[in-house]
Amino acid sequence: MRSRVLSGMRPTGALHLGHYHGALKNWVRLQEQHDCFYFVADWHALTTHYEEREVIEKNVYEMVIDWIAAGLDPDKSTIFIQSRLPEHAELFTLLAMGTPLGWLERVPTYKDQIDKLKDRDLATYGFLGYPLLQAADILIYKANYVPVGEDQSSHVELTREVARRFNHLYGRLGGFEAQVAAALARLSKDDQRYYEKQRKAFGETGSAEAWGKGEALVKRAAAAIEGWSEGDTELLLGHLRGSGRAILVEPQALHTEVLRLPGLDGTKMSKSYGNAVLMRDAPAEVEKKIRGMTTDPARVRRTDPGDPEKCPVWQFHKVYSDEATRDWVVRGCTTAGIGCLDCKQPVIDAIVREQQPWRERAAALTADPKKVHWIVEMGTERARTVARQTMKDVREAMGLNY
Repeated sequence: MRSRVLSGMRPTGALHLGHYHGALKNWVRLQEQHDCFYFVADWHALTTHYEEREVIEKNVYEMVIDWIAAGLDPDKSTIFIQSRLPEHAELFTLLAMGTPLGWLERVPTYKDQIDKLKDRDLATYGFLGYPLLQAADILIYKANYVPVGEDQSSHVELTREVARRFNHLYGRLGGFEAQVAAALARLSKDDQRYYEKQRKAFGETGSAEAWGKGEALVKRAAAAIEGWSEGDTELLLGHLRGSGRAILVEPQALHTEVLRLPGLDGTKMSKSYGNAVLMRDAPAEVEKKIRGMTTDPARVRRTDPGDPEKCPVWQFHKVYSDEATRDWVVRGCTTAGIGCLDCKQPVIDAIVREQQPWRERAAALTADPKKVHWIVEMGTERARTVARQTMKDVREAMGLNY
């Protein structure tokens, strides 16, 4: 049985080259090796853009077209829309009952997004809770892996903690509490209090320090107490960690190769910044955009030598050019042997070649929108089958199957 991978994107509309090289290219590769579920995160879009409802539907299908044009195969990957599956919202709600507030407030991207999006009112429950909704998106499909960049690892770790806590609360086998109590009774009163303090701190904050102190205490007990068994150690470490029977699967972050392309001005590529090359830009538009790109500020005149590492165009060469072309760029730039427009032409040619099959596939889908809707409909129904089974397990574990 193949391991399961899950990932999603907010529907921002037509995608740009940064989306392709940062995520989509890996998605296409992963579908050959794993059971892949890829979803349109339209509820997540509402956590920051809840006042822009009129653009979401158009953006959803534009993005799916780009996914398929890039090489996602609906026969190999399950492509679906988050909001079509109310099971996501149900699991989010049930997980919220036992998730400490502090866990959500310490997610690094929470404060980062508030700082970056000062023009939006993000003082909403939906925005605070979006990492938990993201956890529900992953856990409902019992995904083994989530492909993420380093900056998103904290979300996967939160998902693992949420699953662990749920399994601890609802997955404990009969007699679990009695077995824990018996093992704790073998510790001194001071050690029992110390252990409980660290268990509570780790459960509420995920503190690595609290985990380390609790683990050290258990290991000292194992070395010092006569008749202490390996089972006692595993029991108290599991209780400290908050684990129980695995009703929900703890996913692993899958750190795949991520190629980051700068925007036309050297900052992060984003449509909202107006500095993006779209996956389906026409060749003439690509040429216009790349020719207008920012270059090394030291090259004021054609005869001024430059430094490729200080030029955003060089980052495109790292992705699109072969070694011989890159050597030509370095020699020509540092000696002023070539001009900036000379340097940009191989990048323009390579992007246009890469885009050609995307534009062809997208044109066929755009001409037949019902086909795109059908692909999403079929994927959503496949996803629903899995989601419903998970929710059956969750309701049974929580005593809600009456």
